[in-house]
Order: sequence, then structure tokens, then C-alpha cells
Amino acid sequence: MADLQPLHRIAAGVLDIAWHEAGPSDGPPVFLMHGFPYDIHAYAEVAPLLASAGCRVIVPYLRGYGPTRFLDEGTPRSGEQAALGADLLALMNALRVPRAVLAGYDWGGRAACVVAALWPERCAGLVSLNSYNIQNIARAMEPDTPANELRLWYQYYFHSERGRAGVAKDRQALTRLLWQLWSPTGDSTRRPSRGPPPLSTTPTSWTW
Repeated sequence: MADLQPLHRIAAGVLDIAWHEAGPSDGPPVFLMHGFPYDIHAYAEVAPLLASAGCRVIVPYLRGYGPTRFLDEGTPRSGEQAALGADLLALMNALRVPRAVLAGYDWGGRAACVVAALWPERCAGLVSLNSYNIQNIARAMEPDTPANELRLWYQYYFHSERGRAGVAKDRQALTRLLWQLWSPTGDSTRRPSRGPPPLSTTPTSWTW
């Protein structure tokens, strides 16, 4: 695996950003944005390939990672998607890159998606490994169906008001899904012969 050296530094927005660059300076620019909990070396094999194809490859450390630092100690430390997108846009401005292919995953993919959505004229192409992953903050606490929520239970159903709302919205579907998952046979038509009684259709408290 290639070591992405040397590193450059530049003041961009609220950050002093450290980044690696490879390929010709006049090549089509590509920003490779890493995610949590990794760093720029997630692209140690990708960056040389793109550089050899003639691209100008820019791989920055995101806020909170590696040598990238806040310019002011008083700047609020935020990992929200708007801040990540603003960081990427500020870096593009600082490097005087008017338009680029934006690629990333996790936090980096979210930064790329935010820039592509809000400043589409700056995005020549978008590669987001976690799909189009801008979060709808205004509707973040509205529950989906139990089957769709299943993928995120460790975050929502057992930790937040979204889970409470999900139980209140469709308790019958939730209990059916739980029985399908936990039954030795997966038979949702047969009630368990032992165990607690069925949950009430009217939630009275946040307990199982």
C-alpha cells in the first residue's frame, strides 16, 4: 500500500487542511474524501491509479483527522453534514478549483453529496459509496416501517424518540417482525407457546 506523501497545508474556511496531491496539476481534478474512522490512506491504492490516468488527485484529511486543524480554538467542533460540505467547498475555493469530480464514503461521501446538491456547478461528477447520503434533518425523527427501520435499530429504536414514535405508529407490525426474526421457525402465523403476553395495541410506557 502506497504511503500518501508528501502532505500540503492550506487555510480553507475554518480549517488548516492537510492534503495529499498526486498527478498533473493541469489534469481534471478529483477530490477523494475519506470517512469515519479512517483517513486519506483509504485511497492509497486508488489515488496512484487516478494520477497515472492523468487526473489531479486531491485527498484531504477531514476535520478532526490527522494534521488538519481548526484555525481558531473557539470554533465550534461540529460533525454535521453542513459543516463537512462547507469544508469541502472551502478547500475547492482555496485551491482555486472551479469544478471537480467529488468522490467519497461515509462522512466524506456526505460532504461530496452536500456540495453536489447545493453547488451543482462545482461538481463535474459524484461518486458516493454510501449512495446519496444527505440526511433529511427535518424528518429525521419520523419513523419508517419496522422492516425498513430494522437496519438502524441500534441507533434509533433502542436509543431515541424515533423508536418510541415507531412503536406508537405500528406496534402490531413491529411485534410481528420481531416474532419472525426471533422464532425458531420464522413462522409469523403461530403465536409463541411461552413467553410474555402480546404487547398492548395502546402504548402506555417506553418498555417492552
